[in-house]
Amino acid sequence: MNFYTFRNMDFSVYKKEIQSLIRLAFDEDVKDGDHTSLATVDAKATKKARLLVKQEGVLAGVELTKWLLEALAEKIEFEQLLSDGDHIKHGDVAFYLSGNAQRILTIERLILNFMQRMSGIATSSNAYASLIKDLPTQVLDTRKTTPGLRYVEKWAVAIGGGATHRMGLYDMVMIKDNHVDYAGSIQKAIENTVAYLKANNKSLKIEIEVRDFNELDQVLKIGKIDRIMLDNFTVADTKKAVQIIDRKYETESSGGINLNTIRSYAECGVDYVSVGALTHQIQSLDLSLKAC
Repeated sequence: MNFYTFRNMDFSVYKKEIQSLIRLAFDEDVKDGDHTSLATVDAKATKKARLLVKQEGVLAGVELTKWLLEALAEKIEFEQLLSDGDHIKHGDVAFYLSGNAQRILTIERLILNFMQRMSGIATSSNAYASLIKDLPTQVLDTRKTTPGLRYVEKWAVAIGGGATHRMGLYDMVMIKDNHVDYAGSIQKAIENTVAYLKANNKSLKIEIEVRDFNELDQVLKIGKIDRIMLDNFTVADTKKAVQIIDRKYETESSGGINLNTIRSYAECGVDYVSVGALTHQIQSLDLSLKAC
């Protein structure tokens, strides 16, 4: 495993944090009660509902729904038909819920809000990953996530076939243009980082962003890093940079890469391509929880 880049990351390690988010979202929606359901439906009524797929894509959020039920509705029975990562089409049924009717109605929108967004992200991630599945290059997510939803959104990327980059500011060092500008130079930024990690007894990998060949040349002369991000390089310049780096360090392409260009960048031989759009330019998938 390189850095905090995981193609098959086990997100169950974040179950506690995700269930805390679920409870927060529930409280935001319900507060002192789902008065519509309480008013219209008998408190003892038991019913069944199905998660209906209304749009083609990649399913995500099934396991999260299990965690949601565990946290909020333990007495609701869950009958699973499809799994996270399954390719879905209009008319598919992902699972059935059965139990107290009021409770099903109360958690309906919460389940859909998570699953629709996660499935949208998984579908987009799969589209990117599929374009380079025959190449060794991996598609990375970024920190461009919805505040509070990072674990959930990165989980959806992984379900779709993308890879998880760093989770946050705490688990690796990424020296970007502003860090270099504030430090005064690339050399100072790198040397300060090495000294900081040593002084604080931290074993974090170091990635540095370069904006042109002059900065790349400086980084290669200094060394002491683990990965070089080629930011906003053209395809031709990316290919040239990869040849110059010559596998001395891992390489990553970044900056406005889309479905039309990702393969061209991957074919340059970079190890990773990071795409912020995986999480910040997403259309939720159309799903519905229907009574049955």
